[in-house]
Formats: sequence, C-alpha cells, structure tokens
Amino acid sequence: MAALPNCETLLLSLDAGVLHITLNRPESRNAMSLAMVTELRAVLESLRNDLNVRAIVLRGAGGHFCAGGDIKDMAGARAAGGDAYRSLNRAFGSLLEEAQSTPQVLIAVLEGAVLGGGFGLACVSDIAICQQGAKFGLPETTLGILPAQIAPFVVKRIGLTQTRRLALTAARFNGSEAERLGLVHFSEADSEAVDARLHQVLSQVRQCAPQANAQTKALLLAAENEALGPLLDRAAEQFAAAVTGTEGVEGTMAFMQKRAPKWAAE
Repeated sequence: MAALPNCETLLLSLDAGVLHITLNRPESRNAMSLAMVTELRAVLESLRNDLNVRAIVLRGAGGHFCAGGDIKDMAGARAAGGDAYRSLNRAFGSLLEEAQSTPQVLIAVLEGAVLGGGFGLACVSDIAICQQGAKFGLPETTLGILPAQIAPFVVKRIGLTQTRRLALTAARFNGSEAERLGLVHFSEADSEAVDARLHQVLSQVRQCAPQANAQTKALLLAAENEALGPLLDRAAEQFAAAVTGTEGVEGTMAFMQKRAPKWAAE
C-alpha cells in the first residue's frame, strides 16, 4: 500500500486492510486544528488509489470524538484578518468533501463530544456507530458564528427541517436521539458494545469486493446530483465492466463453487 504521511495530531494503525485513524488531541477534546485538518487530508489523499485499505475507522482519543473547531486557531487567524478566517474555514470544508468521497468505507466511532466540526465528520461517514452517552450538537451560533462548511452535509444527512431546528437552537442531544434522526446507524450502551458493533460492521465490509464497493459508493453519491438518464447509462457501462472484470469473475466462481471469494478470505 501507499506510504502514510507522518502525523503529529493523528494516531494511525493499519490492521488487516483497515486503517484506524484516531484524532489525538485529548487535551482539547480533539478540537479540529488546521494542523489536524491538513494531516487528515494528507492521509486521505495517500489512500485515494489504494484499495488494499478496505475501510477507514475514524475515532477520537481520551473518550471524545471531536469538540469542533480549535478556538485557538480562530484567535490566531484574527490578526491576519478575513482572508485567514476564510481559508481556515474552507480547508475544513475541503476535508469534508474528500472524506465523503474517499473510495474506502468510512466508519465513524462516536463517543463523548461530537460537536460542530465533529458533527460534520459524522455526517460524511458511510457508517456511524455511537455510544448512547455521546453529546451531539451544533454550538456555532452560541459563539456568534455559522456552521458554514458543515451545514450542507448535515442537511444531506438528516434533512432540512431537523437541521434548522438543531442549528438555530444549538440543542444538545444523545446517541439515542442521533439514531432516531438518522445521524448514526447504531447507538450502543457502552464502549464494549461499540467495539463489538464495530467488529461486526468490519466483518460485513470484508465480505464486499473492494472495487465494487468503491464504485457503488461513487454511484450512490452521484445519485444525489446527476441527471437520472445519463447516470443510469454510465451505471450500465460500469455494471457490464464489473461482470467481466476480475472481481465479477471471482465472485461468480465463488458462488458457483460455494466458497468465500478471495477478498473475504484476506
């Protein structure tokens, strides 16, 4: 696989085709600094064409996922004026775009604070698992600012009506409510149950062919914005190529021979 970049704000661990990324600024509840944003983007870029990594698990150190943007970074940008604020904010939006479109399955494990930028990261995951006691919220307006880069992703995740309520009240809520809203897929009682659910989800992901998963994810994301006819034309071409491709042939043979395909045995 491609070499991973050196990181100061992230812990990286590769295990059986799964890259575990841990946000590692526990003293600030893993607040999203510009350095962390830059490092996350570099890690995702290094994986862009590497399907040896089947899934990415994103979580936080010290019992919290991410408490939002780093106020110290914002204070530092004040001296440089509006352009610095704009660049700082847009860099996080670029991270969200890149995380959403990464070809690997992106799994967010959410504990403790899941606020602001952390909330945004949860919204771009393919699968989200939380602890029931996690605290979710969009606190930006209580600071006199906007959830500027996060808002479009939250709307896509849970709908405009609920996003308006949460963004305009800064209401906090727990994992059970996050599951009801569709923000997360699983809300578990404790950390042991969270880890058990993560193990189950990763086992399921490993049953799926890497290239087929990557193309399926891209197709699903495209379905939100592309015209239906051209999208279906392109999907038919991809389907034909997949059936006669390496994964399609292996999957068909494995089914006929009543065995696991090679990617499930790796």
